[in-house]
Amino acid sequence: MDFGLVLQTDPPASKVISLMQRAERNGFTYGWTFDSAVLWQEPFVIYSQILSSTSKLTVGPMVTNPGTRTWEVTASTFATLNDMFGNRTVCGIGRGDSAMRVAGRKPNTLARISEAMKVIRALGRGDEADLGGTVIRFPWIKPGAELPVWMAAYGPKALKMTGEEADGFILQLADLYLTEYMVKAVKDAAVAAGRDPGEVKICVAAPAYVTEDDSPEALAHARDQCRWFGGMVGNHVADLVSKYGEHSAAVPDELTDYIKAREGYDYSHHGRADNPDTQFVPDEIVDRFCLIGPVEKHIEKLNALRGLGVDQFAVYDMHDAQEATIDAYGTTVIPALNG
Repeated sequence: MDFGLVLQTDPPASKVISLMQRAERNGFTYGWTFDSAVLWQEPFVIYSQILSSTSKLTVGPMVTNPGTRTWEVTASTFATLNDMFGNRTVCGIGRGDSAMRVAGRKPNTLARISEAMKVIRALGRGDEADLGGTVIRFPWIKPGAELPVWMAAYGPKALKMTGEEADGFILQLADLYLTEYMVKAVKDAAVAAGRDPGEVKICVAAPAYVTEDDSPEALAHARDQCRWFGGMVGNHVADLVSKYGEHSAAVPDELTDYIKAREGYDYSHHGRADNPDTQFVPDEIVDRFCLIGPVEKHIEKLNALRGLGVDQFAVYDMHDAQEATIDAYGTTVIPALNG
């Protein structure tokens, strides 16, 4: 199983770079960041520094969107990094929750994501792409260039499109039931489209917090440090409930029930452990969606996720134990999974 580290690009950028270096030393093979231009610093600038200060780490956004930048600019940025550092990027893409809403725009439609994925992947590989009637190609790309495009999804239409079109699936939660449900939807869609389902990489991303023991006090602190995640996921879930209604056959209750007490969301606290808008998230959801507890509990759940077809676990590392979590995974968890 591959392991990734997910960070926000808070200043100073040197801290982000240092944590990515620490992750590579501990056996992580992917480095991901948020991509929301108003809330955090520009990730692609920082990727160049991460790539230059590591040797094998693959980097990319979790996730970018097709509305913040024009598609040829996105593709050119990835392709430039790959030309400089040797095919070490991955394009994670989604609707653009915080990036679009903070800028006063609506998240992108699935149709727009579909078009963008095709254009960005083609241009990033040196192929031609049609920009609405104008066919272009980057003349400077060398043979052998690659740019995998992985899609983040929760809802039935997005899961279907991921299986049909994307190179990978990003699932931002680590609940075993929902992982099984959604991975199956993606794989089934791939098969129906005539694809080899094994070609679609599966990445589960969620906060991980390692405690010394499973005492009530230790677990309570870990939950409070990771509760923000249920609020972040809740933004996407609220969109699904708005579209499909409550208790819809199209979306599992196991995903939607917990947001009934959700009253709103302030993006100024997005993805932060002290987010005051996430108190509605119950302990049960934190335990289901995240990995918390002693290392043995992490290893147990990661083995279960691997059994469901998960190729990568990406650690959201936004809490008060960033370095300790990276080190615990490097010394114990990753060797247990891959030793």
